[in-house]
Amino acid sequence: MASFVHGEAVWDVACPRRPSPVSGLSMAGFRVRDLDALRMVPHPAVTLLLEFGAGTPVLDCSSGRQQRGSIVAGPGFGSGGAVRASGENVECVQVRLSPVIARAVLGASLTDLDDAVVPLDELWGREASRIRERLGDIASWQDRFAWTEALLARRYEAGPPVDPEVAWAWHRIAGSRGLTRVDALAAEVGWSRKRLWSRFRTQLGLPPKHAVKLVRFDHAAHRLVAGEAAARVAAETGYADQSHLHRDVMTFTGATPANMAREPFLAVDDLAWPGRGATP
Repeated sequence: MASFVHGEAVWDVACPRRPSPVSGLSMAGFRVRDLDALRMVPHPAVTLLLEFGAGTPVLDCSSGRQQRGSIVAGPGFGSGGAVRASGENVECVQVRLSPVIARAVLGASLTDLDDAVVPLDELWGREASRIRERLGDIASWQDRFAWTEALLARRYEAGPPVDPEVAWAWHRIAGSRGLTRVDALAAEVGWSRKRLWSRFRTQLGLPPKHAVKLVRFDHAAHRLVAGEAAARVAAETGYADQSHLHRDVMTFTGATPANMAREPFLAVDDLAWPGRGATP
Protein backbone atom coordinates (compact mmCIF):
# COMPACT_ATOMS: atom_id res chain seq x y z
CA MET A 1 0.00 0.00 0.00
CA ALA A 2 1.36 3.40 -1.04
CA SER A 3 0.69 6.73 0.66
CA PHE A 4 -0.03 10.19 -0.70
CA VAL A 5 -0.15 13.34 1.44
CA HIS A 6 -2.02 16.50 0.50
CA GLY A 7 -2.43 19.14 3.18
CA GLU A 8 -3.92 17.44 6.23
CA ALA A 9 -5.23 14.47 4.24
CA VAL A 10 -3.23 11.24 4.14
CA TRP A 11 -4.28 8.79 1.42
CA ASP A 12 -3.35 5.12 1.69
CA VAL A 13 -3.76 3.59 -1.75
CA ALA A 14 -3.90 -0.11 -2.68
CA CYS A 15 -3.90 -1.61 -6.18
CA PRO A 16 -4.72 -5.12 -7.43
CA ARG A 17 -1.62 -7.17 -8.16
CA ARG A 18 -2.87 -8.00 -11.66
CA PRO A 19 -5.19 -6.38 -14.22
CA SER A 20 -8.77 -7.59 -14.20
CA PRO A 21 -9.64 -10.30 -16.75
CA VAL A 22 -12.82 -8.31 -17.38
CA SER A 23 -11.84 -5.76 -20.02
CA GLY A 24 -12.88 -2.26 -19.02
CA LEU A 25 -12.91 -2.92 -15.26
CA SER A 26 -10.28 -1.44 -12.94
CA MET A 27 -10.15 -0.98 -9.17
CA ALA A 28 -8.24 0.74 -6.41
CA GLY A 29 -8.59 0.78 -2.65
CA PHE A 30 -8.50 3.96 -0.56
CA ARG A 31 -8.16 4.69 3.12
CA VAL A 32 -8.25 8.45 3.72
CA ARG A 33 -8.04 10.26 7.03
CA ASP A 34 -9.50 13.78 7.26
CA LEU A 35 -10.82 14.10 3.72
CA ASP A 36 -11.79 17.76 3.48
CA ALA A 37 -13.80 19.20 0.57
CA LEU A 38 -12.03 17.29 -2.20
CA ARG A 39 -13.04 18.49 -5.67
CA MET A 40 -14.35 15.62 -7.81
CA VAL A 41 -12.77 15.81 -11.26
CA PRO A 42 -14.68 14.23 -14.20
CA HIS A 43 -13.45 10.97 -15.70
CA PRO A 44 -14.61 9.08 -18.82
CA ALA A 45 -15.90 6.06 -16.92
CA VAL A 46 -18.79 5.01 -14.73
CA THR A 47 -17.57 5.02 -11.13
CA LEU A 48 -18.67 2.75 -8.31
CA LEU A 49 -17.67 3.89 -4.84
CA LEU A 50 -18.10 0.90 -2.50
CA GLU A 51 -17.58 2.16 1.03
CA PHE A 52 -17.18 0.13 4.21
CA GLY A 53 -15.73 0.49 7.68
CA ALA A 54 -16.43 3.06 10.38
CA GLY A 55 -16.20 6.22 8.26
CA THR A 56 -18.75 7.44 5.73
CA PRO A 57 -17.86 9.57 2.72
CA VAL A 58 -20.17 12.49 1.99
CA LEU A 59 -20.68 14.03 -1.44
CA ASP A 60 -21.94 17.61 -1.58
CA CYS A 61 -23.52 17.97 -5.02
CA SER A 62 -24.22 21.07 -7.07
CA SER A 63 -27.94 20.69 -6.40
CA GLY A 64 -27.30 21.12 -2.68
CA ARG A 65 -28.13 17.49 -2.07
CA GLN A 66 -25.79 15.32 -0.03
CA GLN A 67 -25.04 11.69 -0.90
CA ARG A 68 -23.73 9.30 1.73
CA GLY A 69 -22.50 5.75 1.47
CA SER A 70 -21.86 3.75 -1.70
CA ILE A 71 -22.70 5.49 -4.95
CA VAL A 72 -22.75 5.10 -8.73
CA ALA A 73 -21.60 8.07 -10.81
CA GLY A 74 -21.91 8.51 -14.55
CA PRO A 75 -19.18 9.52 -17.02
CA GLY A 76 -18.23 13.13 -16.44
CA PHE A 77 -19.53 13.19 -12.87
CA GLY A 78 -18.29 16.33 -11.15
CA SER A 79 -18.43 18.56 -14.23
CA GLY A 80 -18.35 22.22 -13.30
CA GLY A 81 -16.33 21.57 -10.16
CA ALA A 82 -19.38 21.84 -7.92
CA VAL A 83 -19.11 18.38 -6.30
CA ARG A 84 -16.99 17.96 -3.18
CA ALA A 85 -16.18 14.82 -1.18
CA SER A 86 -15.42 14.84 2.53
CA GLY A 87 -15.32 12.49 5.51
CA GLU A 88 -13.11 11.03 8.21
CA ASN A 89 -11.52 7.58 8.18
CA VAL A 90 -13.01 6.82 4.78
CA GLU A 91 -12.39 3.32 3.41
CA CYS A 92 -13.63 2.25 0.00
CA VAL A 93 -13.06 0.21 -3.11
CA GLN A 94 -13.39 2.49 -6.10
CA VAL A 95 -14.28 0.80 -9.37
CA ARG A 96 -14.00 2.33 -12.80
CA LEU A 97 -16.21 0.74 -15.45
CA SER A 98 -15.84 1.44 -19.14
CA PRO A 99 -19.20 2.65 -20.45
CA VAL A 100 -19.07 -0.38 -22.78
CA ILE A 101 -19.56 -2.78 -19.84
CA ALA A 102 -21.27 -0.52 -17.31
CA ARG A 103 -24.87 -1.13 -18.40
CA ALA A 104 -24.43 -4.89 -18.08
CA VAL A 105 -22.71 -4.63 -14.68
CA LEU A 106 -25.23 -2.18 -13.25
CA GLY A 107 -28.28 -3.85 -14.74
CA ALA A 108 -29.70 -0.41 -15.51
CA SER A 109 -29.79 2.18 -18.26
CA LEU A 110 -26.96 4.73 -18.23
CA THR A 111 -29.00 7.54 -19.76
CA ASP A 112 -29.81 9.01 -16.35
CA LEU A 113 -26.22 8.84 -15.12
CA ASP A 114 -24.47 11.34 -17.39
CA ASP A 115 -22.87 13.87 -15.01
CA ALA A 116 -25.06 12.45 -12.20
CA VAL A 117 -24.76 10.28 -9.10
CA VAL A 118 -27.22 7.88 -7.46
CA PRO A 119 -27.00 5.82 -4.26
CA LEU A 120 -26.05 2.22 -5.00
CA ASP A 121 -29.02 0.92 -3.02
CA GLU A 122 -31.36 2.65 -5.48
CA LEU A 123 -30.00 0.35 -8.18
CA TRP A 124 -29.18 -2.82 -6.26
CA GLY A 125 -31.43 -2.65 -3.21
CA ARG A 126 -30.34 -4.78 -0.25
CA GLU A 127 -27.33 -6.08 -2.16
CA ALA A 128 -25.65 -2.71 -1.54
CA SER A 129 -25.79 -3.30 2.24
CA ARG A 130 -24.50 -6.86 1.84
CA ILE A 131 -21.55 -5.56 -0.20
CA ARG A 132 -20.68 -3.06 2.52
CA GLU A 133 -20.80 -5.75 5.21
CA ARG A 134 -18.78 -8.24 3.17
CA LEU A 135 -16.03 -5.76 2.32
CA GLY A 136 -15.78 -4.84 5.99
CA ASP A 137 -15.42 -8.51 6.96
CA ILE A 138 -12.60 -9.19 4.48
CA ALA A 139 -9.18 -8.61 6.03
CA SER A 140 -6.93 -7.71 3.08
CA TRP A 141 -7.18 -5.40 0.09
CA GLN A 142 -6.22 -8.13 -2.36
CA ASP A 143 -9.03 -10.33 -1.08
CA ARG A 144 -11.44 -7.39 -1.33
CA PHE A 145 -10.39 -6.84 -4.94
CA ALA A 146 -10.85 -10.53 -5.76
CA TRP A 147 -14.30 -10.65 -4.16
CA THR A 148 -15.43 -7.42 -5.86
CA GLU A 149 -14.10 -8.55 -9.23
CA ALA A 150 -15.96 -11.87 -8.98
CA LEU A 151 -19.20 -10.07 -8.09
CA LEU A 152 -18.95 -7.61 -10.97
CA ALA A 153 -17.87 -10.32 -13.44
CA ARG A 154 -20.99 -12.34 -12.65
CA ARG A 155 -23.19 -9.31 -13.18
CA TYR A 156 -21.42 -8.46 -16.43
CA GLU A 157 -21.87 -11.96 -17.83
CA ALA A 158 -25.58 -11.89 -17.00
CA GLY A 159 -26.22 -8.39 -18.37
CA PRO A 160 -27.04 -7.18 -21.89
CA PRO A 161 -24.06 -6.37 -24.14
CA VAL A 162 -23.88 -3.16 -26.13
CA ASP A 163 -24.02 -3.28 -29.91
CA PRO A 164 -20.62 -4.16 -31.44
CA GLU A 165 -20.78 -0.97 -33.51
CA VAL A 166 -21.31 1.13 -30.39
CA ALA A 167 -18.46 -0.62 -28.57
CA TRP A 168 -16.19 -0.06 -31.58
CA ALA A 169 -17.06 3.64 -31.67
CA TRP A 170 -16.24 4.03 -27.96
CA HIS A 171 -12.92 2.20 -28.30
CA ARG A 172 -12.08 4.39 -31.29
CA ILE A 173 -12.72 7.53 -29.22
CA ALA A 174 -10.84 6.25 -26.16
CA GLY A 175 -7.95 4.80 -28.17
CA SER A 176 -7.41 8.10 -30.00
CA ARG A 177 -7.58 10.01 -26.70
CA GLY A 178 -10.40 12.12 -28.03
CA LEU A 179 -8.84 12.98 -31.39
CA THR A 180 -11.43 11.07 -33.44
CA ARG A 181 -13.74 13.06 -35.70
CA VAL A 182 -17.20 12.11 -34.50
CA ASP A 183 -18.82 12.77 -37.88
CA ALA A 184 -16.72 9.98 -39.39
CA LEU A 185 -17.70 7.33 -36.85
CA ALA A 186 -21.09 6.49 -38.35
CA ALA A 187 -19.63 6.06 -41.83
CA GLU A 188 -16.89 3.81 -40.47
CA VAL A 189 -19.39 1.42 -38.86
CA GLY A 190 -21.81 1.59 -41.79
CA TRP A 191 -24.67 3.18 -39.83
CA SER A 192 -26.55 6.42 -40.28
CA ARG A 193 -25.44 9.25 -38.02
CA LYS A 194 -28.86 9.31 -36.36
CA ARG A 195 -28.78 5.60 -35.58
CA LEU A 196 -25.27 5.63 -34.09
CA TRP A 197 -25.92 8.77 -32.02
CA SER A 198 -29.15 7.29 -30.64
CA ARG A 199 -27.67 3.87 -29.80
CA PHE A 200 -24.48 5.38 -28.37
CA ARG A 201 -26.44 7.72 -26.09
CA THR A 202 -28.87 5.02 -24.97
CA GLN A 203 -26.30 2.31 -24.34
CA LEU A 204 -23.32 4.31 -23.04
CA GLY A 205 -25.11 7.17 -21.31
CA LEU A 206 -23.60 10.12 -23.19
CA PRO A 207 -23.54 11.35 -26.80
CA PRO A 208 -20.42 10.78 -28.95
CA LYS A 209 -19.45 14.47 -29.08
CA HIS A 210 -19.47 14.74 -25.30
CA ALA A 211 -17.53 11.47 -25.05
CA VAL A 212 -14.82 12.91 -27.30
CA LYS A 213 -14.58 16.10 -25.21
CA LEU A 214 -14.43 14.15 -21.95
CA VAL A 215 -11.74 11.71 -23.12
CA ARG A 216 -9.66 14.57 -24.56
CA PHE A 217 -10.00 16.55 -21.32
CA ASP A 218 -8.99 13.56 -19.19
CA HIS A 219 -5.80 13.03 -21.17
CA ALA A 220 -4.93 16.75 -21.06
CA ALA A 221 -5.70 16.99 -17.34
CA HIS A 222 -3.30 14.22 -16.41
CA ARG A 223 -0.54 15.77 -18.50
CA LEU A 224 -1.08 19.06 -16.67
CA VAL A 225 -0.87 17.25 -13.32
CA ALA A 226 2.38 15.67 -14.51
CA GLY A 227 3.83 19.18 -14.77
CA GLU A 228 3.68 19.80 -18.52
CA ALA A 229 3.14 23.35 -19.76
CA ALA A 230 -0.41 24.25 -20.73
CA ALA A 231 0.65 25.53 -24.16
CA ARG A 232 2.33 22.23 -25.00
CA VAL A 233 -0.56 20.18 -23.66
CA ALA A 234 -3.04 22.18 -25.71
CA ALA A 235 -0.99 21.78 -28.88
CA GLU A 236 -0.53 18.03 -28.48
CA THR A 237 -3.97 16.96 -27.24
CA GLY A 238 -6.23 18.32 -29.94
CA TYR A 239 -7.12 21.79 -28.68
CA ALA A 240 -7.20 24.74 -31.08
CA ASP A 241 -5.04 26.78 -28.72
CA GLN A 242 -4.29 27.36 -25.03
CA SER A 243 -7.48 29.40 -24.60
CA HIS A 244 -9.53 26.47 -25.86
CA LEU A 245 -7.89 24.21 -23.27
CA HIS A 246 -8.52 26.82 -20.57
CA ARG A 247 -12.25 26.95 -21.45
CA ASP A 248 -12.58 23.17 -21.42
CA VAL A 249 -10.83 22.84 -18.06
CA MET A 250 -13.06 25.54 -16.60
CA THR A 251 -16.16 23.80 -17.98
CA PHE A 252 -15.23 20.42 -16.54
CA THR A 253 -13.69 21.49 -13.22
CA GLY A 254 -14.59 25.09 -12.45
CA ALA A 255 -10.87 25.80 -12.04
CA THR A 256 -8.05 27.20 -14.15
CA PRO A 257 -5.53 24.73 -15.63
CA ALA A 258 -2.93 25.85 -13.06
CA ASN A 259 -5.26 25.26 -10.11
CA MET A 260 -6.69 22.05 -11.51
CA ALA A 261 -3.18 20.62 -11.93
CA ARG A 262 -2.77 20.72 -8.14
CA GLU A 263 -5.90 18.67 -7.45
CA PRO A 264 -5.06 15.60 -5.32
CA PHE A 265 -7.90 13.62 -6.92
CA LEU A 266 -5.88 13.62 -10.15
CA ALA A 267 -2.42 13.36 -8.61
CA VAL A 268 -3.34 10.19 -6.73
CA ASP A 269 -4.26 8.50 -10.02
CA ASP A 270 -0.61 7.66 -10.64
CA LEU A 271 -0.68 5.49 -7.51
CA ALA A 272 -4.15 4.05 -7.93
CA TRP A 273 -4.29 3.50 -11.69
CA PRO A 274 -0.79 3.37 -13.17
CA GLY A 275 -0.90 4.33 -16.82
CA ARG A 276 -3.86 6.66 -16.33
CA GLY A 277 -5.93 7.77 -19.29
CA ALA A 278 -9.41 6.74 -20.36
CA THR A 279 -10.95 3.42 -19.44
CA PRO A 280 -11.08 1.51 -22.75
